[in-house]
Amino acid sequence: MYKHLLIATDGSELAQKAVAEGFALSKAIGAKVTILTVTEPWGMAAPAEVAVVYPVEEYEQAAAANASKILDDASAAGTKLQIASQTVHVKDQYPAEAIVETANARGCDLIVMASHGRRGLMRLVLGSQANRVVTQSTTSVLICR
Repeated sequence: MYKHLLIATDGSELAQKAVAEGFALSKAIGAKVTILTVTEPWGMAAPAEVAVVYPVEEYEQAAAANASKILDDASAAGTKLQIASQTVHVKDQYPAEAIVETANARGCDLIVMASHGRRGLMRLVLGSQANRVVTQSTTSVLICR
């Protein structure tokens, strides 16, 4: 069975469900856990109009603080279940690519993540990180809703 789970989270309510599912699975099978959050590149996060009034340094500080809170909250959920975990913050990368690369680099054999399940125009406009992970990864992926 699986020995090392990568749980990807953006801190959203939906992602919290994936964190809970990942920890429940980890507890049931005795797998290690790595929790990952990703901060997108500055250019993706803010249009040019916003960049003028919100400098990159401020963005990076806010992103680091947000990532730290996301990872602390997810790690605390594991601690409540007596599951130790490692945390990783990847900055300046697109989520799907960072998830796949981190899973490979850390030897994870299952990626656990959430999907909003968008369809049609919303999927076309917003994209699907979960779909990208499934299609780009050689690691098995568990999608939670």
